[in-house]
Amino acid sequence: MLARLRPYLSTAALALLIFYFGVHAFTGEGGLLRSNQRDEALAAKTRELARLTAQRHDLEVRAQLLRDTSLSADLLEERARSLLGFADPRDYVIRLKP
Repeated sequence: MLARLRPYLSTAALALLIFYFGVHAFTGEGGLLRSNQRDEALAAKTRELARLTAQRHDLEVRAQLLRDTSLSADLLEERARSLLGFADPRDYVIRLKP
């Protein structure tokens, strides 16, 4: 019986190997069926990158305005009031807990 099946064992092993890799190509971590999840993750990371880039640009501009060479009086006054806790009598102050 085994002698009769011996010529087909290599073909069966190859077919099982192809089936195994085929299943993982579709359902594995980087498979074709998970492309929607990868697209959603990429879109979320792209939005986060855009937000962080805008935040960094804002911080760089504010830091540039606080340098000795180009000091902005308004920004300096705003930072001093914020750090010292002072407010102008005409200002509306809304305090938020950090």
